[in-house]
Formats: sequence, structure tokens, C-alpha cells
Amino acid sequence: MQDYGLTLVSEPSKSFRCQKAANSLDIDTSKKLTHTFQVRADIESDFNIGLIVGASGSGKTSLAKEIWGQDSLRLFLREDLPIIDQFPENLTYDTCVAMLSGVGLTSVPCWIRPAATLSNGQRARAEIALQMTKNDDEVIVIDEWTSVVDRTVAKVMSHCIQKFARKTHKSIVLLSCHYDVIEWLRPDWIIDCNKQRYVDRRRLRCERAEQLQFDLRQVGRETWPYFSKYHYLSDRLPAGYIETFGLFCGDDQIGFQCFANYVPDRTGKQRILHANRIVVHPDYCGFGLGMRMVNAASAVMAGRGYRVMCKFSSAPMLASMRRDDQWVFRSSDRLFKQQVGKVGRGFSMKRKNGRIGRAGGDNNRGFRLDVRTYSFEYVGASLTA
Repeated sequence: MQDYGLTLVSEPSKSFRCQKAANSLDIDTSKKLTHTFQVRADIESDFNIGLIVGASGSGKTSLAKEIWGQDSLRLFLREDLPIIDQFPENLTYDTCVAMLSGVGLTSVPCWIRPAATLSNGQRARAEIALQMTKNDDEVIVIDEWTSVVDRTVAKVMSHCIQKFARKTHKSIVLLSCHYDVIEWLRPDWIIDCNKQRYVDRRRLRCERAEQLQFDLRQVGRETWPYFSKYHYLSDRLPAGYIETFGLFCGDDQIGFQCFANYVPDRTGKQRILHANRIVVHPDYCGFGLGMRMVNAASAVMAGRGYRVMCKFSSAPMLASMRRDDQWVFRSSDRLFKQQVGKVGRGFSMKRKNGRIGRAGGDNNRGFRLDVRTYSFEYVGASLTA
């Protein structure tokens, strides 16, 4: 245990109005404009998440600088560059992806856009991902990160970040004026600047009392444009017969899920629908909502008599599908797409598994090269709805 303290002094204004206001109540300005803070705490022992909490002006930022240095709150994120280009050059691409995914920033379109175009929540996660590149023996300090998002998003982010910090054995200290994130962060210790009190929670393992509620609803295709910019494929929905669902938090739609008929119907065979366009708004990622949404929607479609499949090339989706016992792996194909010149209006050539054929598309548009796709089948319960 060690004593930590600071004294914050604001210089009194000598303006006529300030002096008259102080004199009207005979205020001792030297005392009223001085804030003294003293706490005895153990922040040297191993920890993953520390929380310094208190109202604005209670000394959170000054205390952090006093303990970890003036540069501890230096921001890494540059607004003019894509996030994926801001990691140190010595890190591999896979390491950068792991850090971004670990803090819940899983949308590839968000990685390649200038940081200034992202939401407050996305920039906050990006900042933490970049801070994760510090050496393992350095404490990561993030100031007022929950103040830039709404309270539900703050709780989702808190859960995601504490989980990743523990997984990677990093030490992160978060500064916040909000107390509602405590049980979502599960901090190992808390310094409360309002009460000037330290609480050691390293041995405390309690269940979270608050639960966030999400529900699945059938929606129209008109909600897709709001989510298309976060998906890695075309911003257009598949042609033909489709079914669309939305994931909601209260009245706000935070996710989108589509089912499309990719395979021609065959007489006497069960009709197949493929799950696709699975998107959860980036502010809510890292909470496992993507798989919960696709599982709930697939149960509904299975209950309507369809055989439900899913084919994709997303690495995070592959990892989630492999862990989920409601899906069974069926096949994997490597798809090569290469533009080889004009073969007619609106068509170019593609090679799939060694075979050449025509594919619709713009002649001057590039294609994804050397893409592996994965096919899974839903084997979970059916739900009548």
C-alpha cells in the first residue's frame, strides 16, 4: 500500500463581479478554490483493470499523471489516417487484426476509413487498440472514454475491453465520471475520487446483476442501407427471394440479418436458404451479439421448414461458427477472381477451383483475389414464429 495525494489550486479571479460575489458571502477564496486529495492504495500488485472514477474536477486526470507521468495520457490515434495503417510497422497484419477484434472493432470497412469518419465509440476502441501496442510492462491509461457514447454502448465496450485485457495480460487504467460501468468492467481495484476511497477487488468475483436486453424482429429491406457500410461485401442485398431480420436494443435497430435463396429449388427436396449480410453495428460488437442474432433468426427459418446454410469468407465469423454447436462445418473452397479483360458488357472472367466462367460485374472494377469461403449448416433447434 502506498499513499497518493495531490492538491489542485485554482487562481481566484480579480474581476469586479467575482470579488463582489465572494464578498457577498464572505467566502475564503483560498480555501474554496483548493481541492486536496489523499488516498492509500495498492496499484503496484498485478492487475488487469483499474478504475479511477469521480465527478469532473475531482482530480482523476491529475492523479493519473502524478502516478504514471505526464505522457501517460498521450493519445495515439490520428484522425487523418485509417486505423489499420497506424499500428507500428514491426507488427504483423494478423497481430493488428487481433488487437482491433479484441477491443470489439471487427468491421473491416472501419479499419480502412480515416479515423475522423468513425463514430465516437469506434474511435475510442481504436485508441485502446493502438495503446495495446505499448510494452507489456507499461500501464495503459485511458481518460474519460465512456463519456463520448451512450450508456448502453459504454457498458458493451466496458465488457469487451476488460475481457481482452485479461486475455492479453495487459494492465489498463480507465478514468471515468460514470459509475454505471463498474460491474461491466469488473475492475481489480477502484480509486473513487469523490469519496477519496480505494477498494481492492482482486479477490472479488461477483455475478453481474444488470443485464442488457436485445430482441429479434422481422424487418423490411429498407433498413439495410444503415448497416451496409459496415459489411465487407456488396452494399446491395441478394436478388430473388429474401427474408430480413433486425436485432434491437429497445427501439434502436443495432443489427441486420438476411436469408437468401442461392440454390435452385428441387422437387421433393427441402428448400435451402443461406444466412448472409450478418452485421452488428460496430458500437455493439465484442458482446457476442452477431452469433446470437444469426442463431435466433436461423431457428425461426428452420421452424418455417427451411434448411439453413451459411457461406462466408470472414475470419471472425469462421472462429465464431467453429465454437458454436448449433452449426456444422460442411466445406471450404478457395475462390480465385481475376479480371482478364472484356468479355461482353457487364461481364468479366472468373476462375473458381481451376474453372473459367463469366461473372457479372463492372469491367473496370477490381475483384477480391485468392479468397477462401466456408460453408456451415444450421443444426440447432427450430422456433415457430
